[in-house]
Amino acid sequence: MAGGSLASGAECRPSNSLAEPLAKLGFAAHTGIRPSLFQSYFMGGFECSTHWRTDGRRHDLLAATRHDVLAEQDYRQLSEHGIRTVRDGVRWHLVEAGAPGQYDWSSVLPMLRAGKAAGTQIIWDLCHYGWPDGLDVFSSAFVDRFGRYAKAFARLHAAEIGRAPMMCPVNEMSFLAWAGGDVGIMNPGARKRGVELKRQLVRATIAATQAVREVAPEARLMSIEPLIHLVPREGEDPRSAEAYMELQFQAWDMLAGRVEPGLGGSPELLDVMGVNYYWDNQQEYGGPTLPPDDPRRLPFSKMLADAYARYRRPIFLAETSIEGDGRAAWLRHIGQELRDALQAGVPVEGACLYPVLSHPGWDDDRYCANGLLEMEVRANRRVEHAPLAAELRQQQALLQAVLLDVSRRRPLPLQ
Repeated sequence: MAGGSLASGAECRPSNSLAEPLAKLGFAAHTGIRPSLFQSYFMGGFECSTHWRTDGRRHDLLAATRHDVLAEQDYRQLSEHGIRTVRDGVRWHLVEAGAPGQYDWSSVLPMLRAGKAAGTQIIWDLCHYGWPDGLDVFSSAFVDRFGRYAKAFARLHAAEIGRAPMMCPVNEMSFLAWAGGDVGIMNPGARKRGVELKRQLVRATIAATQAVREVAPEARLMSIEPLIHLVPREGEDPRSAEAYMELQFQAWDMLAGRVEPGLGGSPELLDVMGVNYYWDNQQEYGGPTLPPDDPRRLPFSKMLADAYARYRRPIFLAETSIEGDGRAAWLRHIGQELRDALQAGVPVEGACLYPVLSHPGWDDDRYCANGLLEMEVRANRRVEHAPLAAELRQQQALLQAVLLDVSRRRPLPLQ
């Protein structure tokens, strides 16, 4: 989750040119980039976590924010800000709450229809940290049921919307493997089973991808993982930090069949890469977050370039935000990094403000003020965070200019 603060107006972009390092990776500046996946370059994501907390409570943040009943209103309000693509969630624990294979779509049908009515393109998370009660995530039944559920949703989407879906089968396999499999701070509450859980989540993603393509070959499958940068503490061997950083690519490598091919991975299963990047994704190894002006920070544009060069798959920024009064400054920083990446030849397809709607916190239900929209509704509209709205307009204009430039001045659907 995003947290903390960044002083409003602070400049947090390290001064660093990408030209030379990207040339070594085979990039050429101004390569005619033309984003094509999404209806708008800037997107909005609705926090849709459904995991069990350590206090024995299940999260349902779509219900907690009332987005599940205000979806069309929320989508239309975002469209006023040029956001016509969103990330949203299907709550598997509600859809398959009864007997295995018996699906109750009443929790998602209103949202599907709201998106259609509002003209909003939706990327659907099928498993955002949660699954049906009584289902053992380490069992073969988990993989089988997830594949069947994904196929059933693809059929539903085609019937309701008239086209194949965009979906992320399992959100942040690496984070869930750590949080639920290594340190036990969410379901399944295991410890020292992180790699085992990651393998199982990859198996489930493979099963879902293959099942969806059977009924919707044109579906686009997003694999969304955090990007991190770690530096060693003063005087420590850097190899430990480097080895840990390499693990951020493990789920993608498994899915693409580069490691552990027995899981069933193959290159075509890695379709679209989504990367999540928050204010605290750069840290000392085993230590604190690196301050914005720390010279050891790596430009996010370079992190994007490295991830893209490794796999050469379509890539987009799937999550980014910060809490409090620093929201506009953070977007200003991210916008500059996106422009740097695009101008250097990294074909970043879009950027998602996530969460775009503020929400109750994961651990203590505190109010996380990190969205463009607040939870409060006045006169049938969410209250908006005006500084972030103004900064979004500025960044849309700046990104439009860059995209026009790198695409040889062909019009682009930025908003």
